[in-house]
Amino acid sequence: MVIPGNEWLPNYIRSYIERDVRQIKNITDLLVFERFMRLLAGRTGQELNYSSLSVEIGVDVKTIQSWIGILESSYIVYLLKPFYKNYNKTLVKRPKLYFYDTGLACSLLGITQALHLANHPLRGALFETLVMSELIKMKENTGSASRLFYWRDKTGREIDILIDKGNTVLPVEIKSGKTFQSNFLKSIRYWMKLTGEEKAHLIYAGDATQKRSDGITIASWKKMEGLLV
Repeated sequence: MVIPGNEWLPNYIRSYIERDVRQIKNITDLLVFERFMRLLAGRTGQELNYSSLSVEIGVDVKTIQSWIGILESSYIVYLLKPFYKNYNKTLVKRPKLYFYDTGLACSLLGITQALHLANHPLRGALFETLVMSELIKMKENTGSASRLFYWRDKTGREIDILIDKGNTVLPVEIKSGKTFQSNFLKSIRYWMKLTGEEKAHLIYAGDATQKRSDGITIASWKKMEGLLV
């Protein structure tokens, strides 16, 4: 019998918290830990602010760091480190947090149907999480030596993913829109001008793929093969 995702995922969450978490670390208040996971789901695709979580949950920062470590070691969440090369002296240095499984993140957020995502405020973050998760899997499955980062300065300019291939750094922007818009390329163009890199990639939720004369490739999320090569 096939169990629907909206039944299986909540059961998995309870099983993970009640059994696995207790084996990894002695957490006495499992309800607080479950609330912590739900708050994290609302932050997928965003910078990880330990102090903010500490205040919201009511535990100290060291506890939050320990709990994040548990989720990392269990392959529930992934921390994407910032790119430190000093193209700009005012760089953001916090990691970004992603869930490996967007279904799990959605379940924690109370999203049970695909239709709920259409106008959900976290649609963009969840789509970015999906793309990031696929890239991580691709990296592990292919044994790629490429390293993944993100870049943001304190004025708000950001590149969602930087693929460091050793001799070159490929900027990748992620947009959840199904129709390409020229403003999707604003951050990429800034990065290319700043660094002198000649190639960039935009991944979006549409179907069309095109290679532009300015070195930018616009690709569907369904066609990410070769990004890490």
